[in-house]
Amino acid sequence: MPMEIIDPEKLLLRVAPILDELKIDYYITGGFAVSVWGRPRATFDIDIVVKLLAPKVVSLAKDLRRISKYGYIDEDAAQEAINLRGEFNFIDPETGLKVDFWIEKGNTRSKLEFGRRITQKIEKTDIYFISPEDLILNKLDWHQKDNSSRHLEDVGSILKISGKKLDKKYLTSQAKNLGLAEELSKLMRGGGVDRLALESIHC
Repeated sequence: MPMEIIDPEKLLLRVAPILDELKIDYYITGGFAVSVWGRPRATFDIDIVVKLLAPKVVSLAKDLRRISKYGYIDEDAAQEAINLRGEFNFIDPETGLKVDFWIEKGNTRSKLEFGRRITQKIEKTDIYFISPEDLILNKLDWHQKDNSSRHLEDVGSILKISGKKLDKKYLTSQAKNLGLAEELSKLMRGGGVDRLALESIHC
């Protein structure tokens, strides 16, 4: 009998084991990852980047539908997302919760992100998350595209909570490569991150 999904964490605890069982590599990103590396914040969506191949779509859809009686996933949309390296979703209309699956891009940056993903335990279940450094870089990139202040607030939150544990050499070098160094420098100053990291951005 499917359990009643009442919050994103419980939904994630049902989805992640399905991906593991089907041997679909993934990591959690977006607002849920911000809550892990920064301050907790409300979100009704779970963003998951996946390495999904077409032959596994049917099995994934079948297993996801077992989670919720009214769960909805469009297999054709999933196939199209694979072809276009885009996005498809799983929706539970009863609760309004949604899982957005993003097909990995297959480029150098995507390979780096998968190689640096980090496991975190949620109720004794190992869940793969994007690293805090790569989440910061993505948030700055998204801010450049849509100018949403939410992304900068999220970065500030991650810098404040996880700042001392960040791989600053990787973060600053990648920021320069991606043209994000100036914005990162401002936020690092605001988050009280050490001076050596700031100097390395401009070297």
